[in-house]
Amino acid sequence: MKGNFKIVTFYGFTPIEETGPLDDLRAAIRSELTDLGIKGTLILATEGFNSTLAGLPAQIDESLTILKELLNVQFNVRTTYCSSLPFRRLFIKIKPEIVTLKKPVEIAKGVGTHVAPDRWNALISEKGVVVLDTRNDYECRSGTFEGAINPMTEKFSDLPDYVARNLDPQRHKRIAVFCTGGVRCEKFAPYLIDQGFSEVYQLEGGILGYLAAISGEESLWRGECFVFDDRITVSEDLAKGTLPDLSQREVAE
Repeated sequence: MKGNFKIVTFYGFTPIEETGPLDDLRAAIRSELTDLGIKGTLILATEGFNSTLAGLPAQIDESLTILKELLNVQFNVRTTYCSSLPFRRLFIKIKPEIVTLKKPVEIAKGVGTHVAPDRWNALISEKGVVVLDTRNDYECRSGTFEGAINPMTEKFSDLPDYVARNLDPQRHKRIAVFCTGGVRCEKFAPYLIDQGFSEVYQLEGGILGYLAAISGEESLWRGECFVFDDRITVSEDLAKGTLPDLSQREVAE
């Protein structure tokens, strides 16, 4: 353990409108997490949820049990640790999308596109595979995979325009995409399939999952990984990084 505080990141594209009005759900979640002293951000939309929360390990474990009951769904959690709370407040937000692409996407089309961290190196090293970083420019500049393309976008919803201008389904037949924790790729992999790209792959668990699974000696990651909290970046061993904040936005879109 690298610190006293536990940080958990999780998301789900299971529709949650059946649990009741989102305003009521937000109020219930806020009450429970506030009582536990949890800090961080949880975004709710009719398409699902996306969150990074932090607190003492026992508090976080209890909060996850409560959230799975309130959201009426199971979800996978990625965990890191920090010596101090990386968030100062708790935000529960309702948005049209949990990550803002502004394009219709059928998430189910991404089934079968996930690549486990232990297979990722081999995939992105193959000739003819286009490795596309789906994150914003300031995130890419903190660190990225060897050989990956930085599309130099300011926000996630700019990425479809980049693809339309620079990638051709007839020439770029194999595309591997990645992001911080996997949530943006859950939308962008099926979007690429809809655009006619025949072989699309996404890194399962995102960069954070890869860094947790792959040793430094084997890693093709270069630099540090930008995160949306007071740590700014994390190093290859998921400890608090040392790079400055290159962002000009508080929240990724």
